[in-house]
Amino acid sequence: MLRPWATHWVMFVLVCRTVAQYSSDLCSWRGSGLSHEAHRRDVEQVYLRCSQGSLEWLYPTGAIIVNLRPNTESLSRRTADVFVCIKPQTFSQGSHVYLEHEGDLRLLLSDADQAQGAVRCFSLKEGALFVEAVPQRDISRKITAFQYELVLSQGPGGHMYPYLHQEPVTCKPCSDQEVLLAVCTSDFAGCGTFGDAASGSNQHPVVTATLRRLFHQKSGLFAWGGPRGQGWRGRVSVPAACVMRPGEDEYLLTGSVHFGEAWLGCAPRYRDFLKLYAEAVNTGTNPCHIDTD
Repeated sequence: MLRPWATHWVMFVLVCRTVAQYSSDLCSWRGSGLSHEAHRRDVEQVYLRCSQGSLEWLYPTGAIIVNLRPNTESLSRRTADVFVCIKPQTFSQGSHVYLEHEGDLRLLLSDADQAQGAVRCFSLKEGALFVEAVPQRDISRKITAFQYELVLSQGPGGHMYPYLHQEPVTCKPCSDQEVLLAVCTSDFAGCGTFGDAASGSNQHPVVTATLRRLFHQKSGLFAWGGPRGQGWRGRVSVPAACVMRPGEDEYLLTGSVHFGEAWLGCAPRYRDFLKLYAEAVNTGTNPCHIDTD
């Protein structure tokens, strides 16, 4: 007969063994390392088939391999250009995260690094994520958790997202074709002015922006309000080399959203964009229609 404390332990283990599961859309996974207790040398395979999602590994023991695959045609056709970016939760601990390719491991995030919540990116063709638990006696309070995104490295303003590049970000202007495509395909697009720096680091300051006109946006980044309720206000991460003077001029602001944060992409002066767009309309080369009146 089991003692009362032993009965509780058995129930606890049984509950944790049933935790491992995928979300209904196969974008996220939640599992328990306690399922590795009886076979610590086994490596569990996890398959996530979305452009973004999350992973949460409770009580990490042993190791898991996380295979990420795009589920959209645009990404599937351009595998060579697809990068994987991961951002650990600041409470994440208990394991090291490696990039695994043909048996070789390259460290991406150590156990200690994860508390900083820093983004790490790598090319999809470089391999899968190998998450290995740090051996320790007490795993009861350890959780490894991170978000992931699949990002195209080539595209309008893609050179402005710093985590895809080893070299410092430069303020290389977008080509005319990139600007026209950016206003159609970016996560947000509008015309307005830059404000003061609000937060962020010296390399990636976050500045306020007020948009007189908002063409489209994703995730409600810009809210109606601003000075006397005359614009859409939000915050945008801008590489330090590209920061504009507050209120200096009106720009076309386009960009992407990564892990809930807006990052500046193509941003020509708005008057220059209007000339470019008018010429494209006259020649029938504009990739989409926007109301500039």
